[in-house]
Amino acid sequence: MDLRLDLRLTQKLVMTPQLQQAIKLLQLSRLELQQVLSEQLVENPLLEEELAHVDDGESSGEDDPAQEKKEESEELVSLEGGEGTPQEFSEPLSSEEWDTYYENDWRTGAMEYTSSSDEEFPSYEHTLTKPTSLEEHLLWQLRLSTLEGRQWSIGRMVIGNLDEDGYFRVPLSEIAEDAHVPVDDVESVLTHIQMFDPPGIAARDLQECLLIQLNHLEGDPIGNQAQFPASASEELAKRIVINHLQALQKKRYESIAKALRVPFEHVCHAVHIIEGLEPKPGRPYSADHNHVIIPDVFVGKEEGEWVIMLNEEGFPRIRINPYYKRMMANRVDDGGVTKAYLEEKLRGAQWIIRSIDQRNKTIVKVVKSLVQFQEPFLEKGIQYLKPLVLKQVAEDVGMHESTISRVTTNKYMDCPQGILELKFFFNAAIQCMTPGAEDLSSTTVREFVREIVANEDPRHPLKDQEIMARLRKRDIIIARRTVAKYRVELNIAPVSQRKRIL
Repeated sequence: MDLRLDLRLTQKLVMTPQLQQAIKLLQLSRLELQQVLSEQLVENPLLEEELAHVDDGESSGEDDPAQEKKEESEELVSLEGGEGTPQEFSEPLSSEEWDTYYENDWRTGAMEYTSSSDEEFPSYEHTLTKPTSLEEHLLWQLRLSTLEGRQWSIGRMVIGNLDEDGYFRVPLSEIAEDAHVPVDDVESVLTHIQMFDPPGIAARDLQECLLIQLNHLEGDPIGNQAQFPASASEELAKRIVINHLQALQKKRYESIAKALRVPFEHVCHAVHIIEGLEPKPGRPYSADHNHVIIPDVFVGKEEGEWVIMLNEEGFPRIRINPYYKRMMANRVDDGGVTKAYLEEKLRGAQWIIRSIDQRNKTIVKVVKSLVQFQEPFLEKGIQYLKPLVLKQVAEDVGMHESTISRVTTNKYMDCPQGILELKFFFNAAIQCMTPGAEDLSSTTVREFVREIVANEDPRHPLKDQEIMARLRKRDIIIARRTVAKYRVELNIAPVSQRKRIL
């Protein structure tokens, strides 16, 4: 085999760091983009935030307002503007001009900003009240109880090991080993805590939780009078929970009445009592995980035309710092090290501004395409939502499907139908039985399933096969397993658990 040296010319597509940054910014959510811009303002000295509410009397001492406006338009590079061409630098400043500029530099402390009266008041976050947690509520009752010394310490350990539903799922032997006490002492303290509010707290399973609540109702004359009808018995409810809990979950009331040898009506009354109990005692004290969604774009109709407007509130308006820009124009006698550093930061600042501007334009272009495809839905409602895939929008705007996927990730639109994620507008197609009829979206079919279940007879709920038959009457071709899939996605229980006794 001979060794030789060849020269070949090839082409490769390389992902530059700038291109990677632009792609990353495209798929960021609103909150993540705010964090990235804040980090860039800290890391890059050539970027600064355009500050509002500046005192006119303390601003720069230019005599010609037109000239001041011209200079500002040349120096300001906001998220809305951001042309791709680099700006020309002015001539080096004289010593007198430098002195004047330093006097007007807001960083020197000479410029003061007017403070609004709102700054004298605490922020909104400081005025919020913190809800009482389950642990705090139980510890307050523990301090008021008769437990003292070692028992009080065991009670703290028991309360600290409750899960968010209020159940005690830790083996008693572990608590006894940690506290260096017998298991009987831990069980005694646990029984005492189970008498706390809310009823059913510190139960080890669902059966024990329901029995604790039934005991509370039995000892409460007001609750007993309100909850228990004359023909029902708390003893019957306990027997059902102890011996027939699985049959109760499957709504097999006839078999329960037959096994207990009691009238069916008495079982129905006992079931109503059990249905009024709380299977998760800690639920009222669980933390609220609701998150406020701020839309990225607003869509509305004005004078018969759809108007698309980006939501720029909360984003810092960034620009090139004129101080460093003029420093670059000045001749620095340090071998060009400072100027090279500033030029590198300037390129990074210009690129981040261009990337933000390109991101905004891409979002508007994609949303405009979505509005064109889903205009009937925006005007009439969920039943007019059309099937749509990424490829259709990509071909419409002239972009790749991966770009459309990044644009629609974690982005929300405020439209006449509410605040919706951009991914909501993409859904699969369900065929219709009539030849030539338009396909329906899977989201619309899900809404049909929800509507059918909501209008069913609670004494005789519909099976998945019956729901499929009703959808076929609406000219929708769908399989039974697809109905079951949509029912699970809608958090609709199976037919055996939807049965109600009126």
